[in-house]
Amino acid sequence: MIPQPFIDELIDRTDIVEVVGARVALKKAGARYKGLCPFHDEKTPSFTVSPDKGFYHCFGCQAGGNAIGFLMEHDNMSFPEAVDDLAAMLGIEVPTQRGDTDRGETQRLHDVLGEADRIYRRALRNHPAAIDYLKARGLDGETAKRFAIGYAPDAWDTLVGAPGRSESRTRLLVKAGLAIENDAGRCYDRFRGRVMFPIRDRLGKVIGFGGRVLDAGEPKYMNSPETPVFHKGRTLYGVYEARQRPGRHDEIVIVEGYLDVVSLAQHGIEPVVATLGTATSSEHARQLTQRYKRVVFCFDGDRAGRAAAWQALETALPYAGGEVELVFLLLPEGEDPDSLVRSQGADVFRDLLSNATPLSDFFIAGLREQVDVGSADGRSKIVALARPLLERVKARVYRELLTAELARVVGLPAERLGGLLDNPPQRPSRPQQPLHRKSTLMRKTITLALHYPSVAGSVDGIDGFDDVHLPGASLLRRILEVAREQPEVTPGHLIERFREDEEGRHLNRLLAETPLDDENAAPDVLRDSLLRLVREQRRKDAVKALRKRTLSGPVDEISEG
Repeated sequence: MIPQPFIDELIDRTDIVEVVGARVALKKAGARYKGLCPFHDEKTPSFTVSPDKGFYHCFGCQAGGNAIGFLMEHDNMSFPEAVDDLAAMLGIEVPTQRGDTDRGETQRLHDVLGEADRIYRRALRNHPAAIDYLKARGLDGETAKRFAIGYAPDAWDTLVGAPGRSESRTRLLVKAGLAIENDAGRCYDRFRGRVMFPIRDRLGKVIGFGGRVLDAGEPKYMNSPETPVFHKGRTLYGVYEARQRPGRHDEIVIVEGYLDVVSLAQHGIEPVVATLGTATSSEHARQLTQRYKRVVFCFDGDRAGRAAAWQALETALPYAGGEVELVFLLLPEGEDPDSLVRSQGADVFRDLLSNATPLSDFFIAGLREQVDVGSADGRSKIVALARPLLERVKARVYRELLTAELARVVGLPAERLGGLLDNPPQRPSRPQQPLHRKSTLMRKTITLALHYPSVAGSVDGIDGFDDVHLPGASLLRRILEVAREQPEVTPGHLIERFREDEEGRHLNRLLAETPLDDENAAPDVLRDSLLRLVREQRRKDAVKALRKRTLSGPVDEISEG
């Protein structure tokens, strides 16, 4: 958990125009900035950024929030990652605080994983067969040490039976993915007779393992399962080692296997990372394109490798264009990065990397492989195949350039094809909401408190307001409470406080509405509105009581008779 005061300070110090402007072309329009919404396709700007209130809003698709929310939505970041990113921009460190239970369990999982890492590394020194296997793969001791390669002995209880064993420790081993509990309730080591590759997070903590069997057993490769600290779709092998390389690197290579990473690194080809037995995910693509200007997707040249490359292209399309260059390298069939760099050397591999196929060429070639463009039917089909892929490209200029390339293939003017692709028009990524809905008294009151939190905090308690149970009253009370407790709270803070709240998650829409009253009139209007809400509740209560008496009267008379 990140302390709330730090989040508030981060929002205060962040220039939301700078954050959004780095990703969206903005123009000043009075006190606000305007631009084309990055979350849905539009030709007329309906996307605004308000620097004074620290929020953005699109009147077309209703997207909205503060700087943290923008990074989460636009860059597909998790909340902690967005906070880390903003803190890095400001040059400040993110403090953390955890509940005793959460902190204790997470720490214990890291501890048991770190202990397993040490056991595996010690075991490697005592197992010549494992050492011989690594030497046969061309790895030297320095590289094995850098990547902390170890060995899981071919035994059922290397970890389960290690000194200090207890029932609680065994449960931790199971939860960390290091041990398995069978139907009879007995636990045994998950990894046995395998060369072990620790998977570390960007800070160097071990979060999981990959194991490669020495003999011809199956499966050849085995990864840790999903655990509270290990998520394959968000993790890349070699990230920590890549970050340890001195200097600034603009290019990174993404491959499919641990040994590919380790072998390339030993030959001086870095930084390089690998997916963990899964397809390239959107989170993988986001991480790489956020940090590097050129990303090389390197795959084996067989059928499975080509399929994986095409899937990576589809996943990476939203991040293509602009300053980021995405390229694809399919190796000769029968080769993988490890075998090729060992047989032909680092210089040959570097030449292949420098001549990798740009995404645009790979995109068109991949589409052409699926159809016969020699016929009208084939050309029509290639357009149909391309449409949903082009819709995923967020960079408008790059999308038009890809459309122009496709137009040359099908023999249509680029403008004509672009018009056809836009018909029918793209649906917005969010459901359209009516811009002007009938505004209730509660809606007006919440909007006023949200826009002027300092005013909301200065309004004294209204007698009877705690008894108001109209829709939205609970949310309004909590907004007023936060405003009273923190006089310096801003609209941006309030949006963040209620991000995960079922009632408050739509506050950004209210913040986009301009209140009818200015800040000078707000205290009197807000007080009057609260009093009117109390009167409305009392009127409803009186009507309800009257109806109850009316319905129960005849029954009471019969019982009395």
